[in-house]
Amino acid sequence: MRTLPAPLLAAQRSSSALPYLKVTISDRIGGIRRLAFSRLYTGSEPDGYHAAAMPSDGSLLRARASGGRVYYQRVANPGAGSNFASWTDLEAAANAGVALCSDGSRVLLFFVDPGGTILKVRESTDNGATLGAAVTVATASGAVVWLAADVKPNGDALLLYSAGAAVYSVKRAGGSWGSPAAWSNSAASITGLACYYQGDWNAVICQTNSAGEAFVSTAVFGDGFSQAANTWSALREVTRASAGSNVSFRAPFLSQPDTSRLAFVEKYTGSAAYNRPYHSYSPATADFASDLWREPVPFDLTSDYGQAIAFSANAAWLCTPSGVWTASLATVPLDIKADVLEAVTDDKPFGGRCRIVLRNDGGRYATLPPQIKAGAELRMSPGYLTASGPQVSDGPAYWVDSIERRSAKGEATLLLEGRDAWSLLEQWVARRQYAWAAGERNVFGILQSLFSRAGLEFSSAGSSATAANQYPAFTVHPGDSGLTAVRRLLAAVPDVILVRGEFAFLTEPLASEATDYAYGTDHPLLAGRYADQTPATNRAEVFGNAVFGERFDWPGVQSTYDRLRQVDDRNLTTVAQAETRADAVLRGAALAAISGEITVPVNCQELYDVVEVTDAGAGLSAARRRVLGLELRYMTGARPAYEQRISLGAP
Repeated sequence: MRTLPAPLLAAQRSSSALPYLKVTISDRIGGIRRLAFSRLYTGSEPDGYHAAAMPSDGSLLRARASGGRVYYQRVANPGAGSNFASWTDLEAAANAGVALCSDGSRVLLFFVDPGGTILKVRESTDNGATLGAAVTVATASGAVVWLAADVKPNGDALLLYSAGAAVYSVKRAGGSWGSPAAWSNSAASITGLACYYQGDWNAVICQTNSAGEAFVSTAVFGDGFSQAANTWSALREVTRASAGSNVSFRAPFLSQPDTSRLAFVEKYTGSAAYNRPYHSYSPATADFASDLWREPVPFDLTSDYGQAIAFSANAAWLCTPSGVWTASLATVPLDIKADVLEAVTDDKPFGGRCRIVLRNDGGRYATLPPQIKAGAELRMSPGYLTASGPQVSDGPAYWVDSIERRSAKGEATLLLEGRDAWSLLEQWVARRQYAWAAGERNVFGILQSLFSRAGLEFSSAGSSATAANQYPAFTVHPGDSGLTAVRRLLAAVPDVILVRGEFAFLTEPLASEATDYAYGTDHPLLAGRYADQTPATNRAEVFGNAVFGERFDWPGVQSTYDRLRQVDDRNLTTVAQAETRADAVLRGAALAAISGEITVPVNCQELYDVVEVTDAGAGLSAARRRVLGLELRYMTGARPAYEQRISLGAP
C-alpha cells in the first residue's frame, strides 16, 4: 500500500471529508518523454559519414566526410531560421567515419587522413568556435572505416575505430594518447560504432557474425564503474537479423539527453529495399550494462548513415548531412482536474482501465492542448481536502487509447479512455523468436527483459526464491505478445506482478503478510458481499525432467474428492523444485477460492494489499482478505459520488 501522510489518512476516514482528485496528462510513455521531432532543415548535402555534438554553450556542431574532404559547421544558436547550409572545408580526409564529442567547452573532432590509416583529431576549448591544428592520434594496421569517441570532464578521451573485422581503442590520459589495442570480442564484419561516456565508455557496435547473422550490440569498455578499467565486456544483443534475411544494421549513434537513447539504420537489400533509421531507449533507471532496451521504433527517413544525436539542457537534436531535427525534452504535465465531470477506474491483475469525462463547454477543447494525444500518460491521484490543504497519493497511470468528442442537449464533453502499463506490454509483439537456454537467465531476468521491450521498468518487491533461483529454458515465439509471454512465465512461479505507473514489481503474496489497512472500524464500510467457494484444484501433480512432485489439500479432497491439475515442465530438475511448483498450484487455487467485494469511501489502496474487514452484519471481525480488484468512481453534478469498490480474495 502506498504511504499516506497523516492528514490524508485522517481525512479519508472522516465521514465529512471532501473529495479531491488530481488528474494530469503529459506526453510521456512508460515514464519516458516522447520526443516529437520537427525538421528544421532540408538540404542537398550527400548522405555520408557524419557526426554531431553540443558543447555547454548550446551551439550545434556538425561534421561530415565527403568527396575526400572533412567539413565542419557550428551554429551558435540553433533553431528555426538558423543557417544549417554553411560548411567550412577543413582539410583533405578519407571517405570514412568522423566523430565529434564534447564536454563543457571542450570539443574533439576525429577523422581519417586521405591515406585511410592515420587517425587525427582537432580540438577546441571554446565550444567549437575555433579548432586547433590536426594532431595524429594513432596509425591503424589497415583501412579505417568507422569512428566513435567521447571525452570526460578532465579531458581524458577514448577513440574507437574499426579496421577490418576488429574494433580498436585508443585512450588519452593525462594529455597523452596511448597505443591502439584490439578488443577482446570477435565479429565477421563491423558496420558501425557509437560511444558515450557515463561511468564507463558505453559502446554500440553494429556487426555480423561468422554465421551471417546481423546484430546491433552493446558493450562496455571499462573505466571502473561496471567494468574493470581498460577491459571489454561481452557483446550484448539489442536486436538481430537472421542469416539470409537480406537485413543488416549500420551507423549507430548513442547519447543520453534524458535516458540512454540509441539510433541505428536497418538496411534491407531484397525486393523493395530500404535504409531506415530506428530509435530505441532504456528505461529511466536502467544502467547501460543491463542491456535493457525498448523495441526499436522506425523513423520516417531514408538514410544509409543514420541520425547523429546531440542535446542541450532542454532539447534533443537529430542530424544527417542534409537534415536537422529538434524536439523538446521538457515534460510539462497538464492539470485537468478542474474540468473533470466524471472519472472511473477499473484495475485488475493483468489490466486496468480508466475513463475520464471533461467539460468542453465554450469549445475549451476544440483545439486539443499538445499533451492530449493518443498514447499520452494520464495520472489519477485520489485524495481529500485536509486540514493542511488538498492532499493526494500519487495514483495509477494510464495511456490514452481513445479521444472522443460528444455533444448532446446543449452539453459538450471530451471523453478520454486509457489503459495501464499492462496494455503497453500487450501491444509489444515479438518480431522474431527470443530464446533463453536453461541456465542462461533466471525468471526475474527474463521478465525484466520482456518488460523493457515495452519500455517499462521492472523490479522486485519481495519476490520468491523460485523466481531468483530457477533458470529455465524459455522461448517467446514470433507473434507472441509480451503479455502472453509474461503470463506463461509467471505460471512457473508463485509470484504476482504489481504495476505502479510505469513500474512493475515482482512479489510473492504470502499468507503470513502483515495487514496493510482495515475497513469497517475507523474507515467506514458502505456495503459488503462475501463468498466462500470450493477451490478448483485440491491435488497437484508436477512432472519435471525425470522428477515428480505431488501436493494435496486434504480437507478439500475429503469434501469434494480430488480435483486434479497436472503440470509438465522439463525445466524442473529436482524433486524439491517439482514440489515447490505443486505448492504454488494449490496456493493459486486457494487465492481464487474466496471472493467478495466491499464498497468504501475512496482509499489509496493497491492491488495485492492485505486488508482486514469488520462487518457485523455479515459476521466478519478483522477477517483478512487480499485486494484483487479496485474500481474508483468520481462524479460531479446532480448525483455526486466518490467511492471505491474493492474486490477481495483469500489472503
